[in-house]
Amino acid sequence: MRYLLPLFLVLAWVQGAQGAVRGEKIEYRQGDTVLEGYLAFDDAVQGKRPGVLVAHAWKGLDDHSRKSADALARLGYTAFALDVYGKDVRPKTNPEASALAGKFKSDRALMRARALAGLEVLRAQPTVDPARVAAIGYCFGGTTVLELARAGAPLQGVVSFHGGLDRGKGEGTPTIKARVLALHGGDDPFVPEKDVLAFQEEMRKAKADWQLNVYGGAVHAFTDPGAGTNPAAGAAYDEKAARRSWEAMRLFFNELFKQG
Repeated sequence: MRYLLPLFLVLAWVQGAQGAVRGEKIEYRQGDTVLEGYLAFDDAVQGKRPGVLVAHAWKGLDDHSRKSADALARLGYTAFALDVYGKDVRPKTNPEASALAGKFKSDRALMRARALAGLEVLRAQPTVDPARVAAIGYCFGGTTVLELARAGAPLQGVVSFHGGLDRGKGEGTPTIKARVLALHGGDDPFVPEKDVLAFQEEMRKAKADWQLNVYGGAVHAFTDPGAGTNPAAGAAYDEKAARRSWEAMRLFFNELFKQG
């Protein structure tokens, strides 16, 4: 089956085609666990620039996350696609992915610790201004970056693409300093309406600077061509929602970092 390149990534490539994006693997640790992420930046851009952390979906660091990091690099950022699961830990099947993602969803402290380890790698890069850093995440990764915001991580903003909006059980109202943009499929069967409403109430109680964009007709994983194109399956690529959500992120970052 031919891999469909999302239109938002094509646009990012066209916008930054004059540069030379460098991509490299970086091995790092969280506690005793060895992790391996992917760093991307345009070496034609001079000096320090904003950094963007990219959190992967439930099957671990994949082509979608790496291509997103490359696209962000072409927009002038340094991007680091983190690894929550561990080096070479990449679920092959949906049941394997569900079990592994569930481990971290039920242990939000561990999820946050893995994400914070990746954030520190990004902030330490010589091309990154550590005072201007944001995070984006897809599906499981969308939940992950929201957890970073809830933890008060040193981020200016977070963007969740079709992520889970629920919180860990028994946790109090967080202090959210980062601006929050949640990009949600209006027909996503894996994020129940009660979670959407609870998320809004959480943001209000936290007095956060937040936005929630809902894309009509879109289901789960709407930015990922690997999800197929059948909305009845509950997860499917939606070119229109993918393009609109990427543009929403781009404008959010322009405001966040006061550029272009």
